[in-house]
Amino acid sequence: MAPAQGQYSDHSDGADSKDSKDSREEASVPPAFRSAVDALRSARLRPELEVEPTRPPQRLAPHAYALEAAVVDGEDDLADGRLVLLHDPSGHDAWQGTFRLVTLVRAELEPEMAADPLLPEVCWSWLTGALDARGLSYGEAGGTVTRAGSHYFGALSSRRPATQIEIRASWTPREGRGGVPDAAGHLVAWSELLCQVAGLPPSGISDATVVTLPQRRGPQVS
Repeated sequence: MAPAQGQYSDHSDGADSKDSKDSREEASVPPAFRSAVDALRSARLRPELEVEPTRPPQRLAPHAYALEAAVVDGEDDLADGRLVLLHDPSGHDAWQGTFRLVTLVRAELEPEMAADPLLPEVCWSWLTGALDARGLSYGEAGGTVTRAGSHYFGALSSRRPATQIEIRASWTPREGRGGVPDAAGHLVAWSELLCQVAGLPPSGISDATVVTLPQRRGPQVS
């Protein structure tokens, strides 16, 4: 991954030079947030994942760091997502903490899985299950699972109907020593969610009761 510098959210007023702003921003980063970002950058993830930093949101918290990822099979993206780490040193009532993780995960589904009425519940359980399986402490989890279908007509009628699943979620990682959460552990758990949505089996789990999505055929269409 690229270095964290330059990926922190910038709340300066633009009056100084870019170098001056960068230096001031770097100096103002809280140590707990810097440690959490360093942990994200050093996390070891599954080889099917391509992960890189991206520009974080600017107004959700005083400090933010964002990653985007895709599960890749050859030239096909089986699923993609974005994970944002937010930090407010003063704390946030809705978070019940000083850190918050926010995510968006998307994948196209095979027709037989898209028709499953329990699909939203299953997808949500993958997130909480991945966090629980690693013994991660978290709270205030919430989100939505959306299933959307597309049918094509006219010049696009040769395309088969498609269904996309979209998971939006956020949760508060509990802080450990020095007020730093286990950011790397939460990233690994999130990456498992992304891989399961893509149709890959959970890593290190051979339980036949674990439900996975069939891998979709062909690249994702925006």
